[in-house]
Amino acid sequence: MACCSSLDTKMSCMLTYAIRNLPASSAWAARGFVRPLSCSLPLQAAVQPKSKKTLAKNGVKNVVVVEGVRIPFLQSGTTYADLMPHDLARAALQGLLNRTSVPRDVVDYIVYGTVIQEVKTSNVAREAALGAGFSDKTPAHTVTMACISSNQAMTTGVGMIAAGQCDVVVAGGTELMSDVPIRHSRKMRKTMLTLNRAKTLGQKLALISKIRPDYFAPELPAVAEFSTSETMGHSADRLAAAFAISRLEQDEYALRSHTLAKKAQEGGMLVDVVPFKVPGKETVTKDNGIRPSSLEQMGKLKPAFVKPYGTVTPANSSFLTDGASAVLLMSEEKALALGYKPKAYLRDFVYVSQDPKDQLLLGPTYATPKVLEKAGLTMADVDVFEFHEAFAGQILANLKAMDSDWFAQNYMGRKSKVGAPPLEKFNTWGGSLSLGHPFAATGCRLVITAAHRLKKEGGQYGLVAACAAGGQGHAMLVELYPQ
Repeated sequence: MACCSSLDTKMSCMLTYAIRNLPASSAWAARGFVRPLSCSLPLQAAVQPKSKKTLAKNGVKNVVVVEGVRIPFLQSGTTYADLMPHDLARAALQGLLNRTSVPRDVVDYIVYGTVIQEVKTSNVAREAALGAGFSDKTPAHTVTMACISSNQAMTTGVGMIAAGQCDVVVAGGTELMSDVPIRHSRKMRKTMLTLNRAKTLGQKLALISKIRPDYFAPELPAVAEFSTSETMGHSADRLAAAFAISRLEQDEYALRSHTLAKKAQEGGMLVDVVPFKVPGKETVTKDNGIRPSSLEQMGKLKPAFVKPYGTVTPANSSFLTDGASAVLLMSEEKALALGYKPKAYLRDFVYVSQDPKDQLLLGPTYATPKVLEKAGLTMADVDVFEFHEAFAGQILANLKAMDSDWFAQNYMGRKSKVGAPPLEKFNTWGGSLSLGHPFAATGCRLVITAAHRLKKEGGQYGLVAACAAGGQGHAMLVELYPQ
């Protein structure tokens, strides 16, 4: 493969050999993988969950999700194209206020995530909060952790509440890929800054005379890992090859995501979506990236990153998305005092980091066993799985890694595998491949979807997990609030 070092090649070969030689009984054996992709739980009326132990801990405050919303996730360059990130965040916050009627002055703190920062609103949390009508006495700060930025926003809120510093926190994330900051070249920036300090006309003319045509070349936001100079798509392609995941398997999984998302959308399952009246345009009411196709049509697309033999294409990758989300977090005591019926508890969570070169997208594999061990649970105890889908190949690689004793022993220092989630419990209302992935807003979507699925499907525990740039990852357990 292009751009692979000898170490990369060695890992690829070792993983490929190991995965291809998994026992035939493995759920991820090549031929056994195709049929389950079409499986999904029927969308049914809410049922009473099975009775299991609660994950409450002595001496630790229970933190609950009262509500969570998001504006429709749209493909970049469409209806939100003329807005700014804080506009999207403000709309999500207003949607949360409208749905919950929470008094603005009750909110103790606001935390928001963003990845591609708009230079005019570097603390987008504060600007969005003021625009949404929150009290100017309510502090707000912005966090960034790539695709798990709103996860970080939520767990920051959890920590504040658990520590007794706050009772009510709003957390969320916003991303606008339609308008990213494009800078002048460094040479031009340096010249312009120096020109600003020039005293005389002669000094200014001398500086201007030094400007050359190449000074005008713009600097686009980096689409590659800073530490490795490799794009995430290229890394995903290498990862798929290392785990012997075919183009067909990736296309099948992507088609599953779009098909299930369409079914959920038409079935009224995506109740976290709130309408957004875009200034000067129409009111947006639903995600616009859900487009079930056919394997035949998907198979016609050319590789997007590793050419000409790669397997990652636009059809089996998440697309650039604009959107924002927000959740209302409270201590259980405060929520009940205010008359709310929470949706779920936020329980144990972990953050992990690994090699950003060869394991950039394997965060869920590393985070899942750790969070389960913290809570004293096994994979069998989890009723609902909501994993971020950056690429179909990334999801399938994680599922294979989680189901491999060899990988657990050789790369994770564990005695045995944690096991792969059964597909009938996995992302059954679609995922980032179909619903869209505004980088910093996806985490909140995962959590509130897990809560809604638990209620609808009669489960008690949900597991949310995501990978992120830099070789980082996150996992968190969500427990349904007693019905």
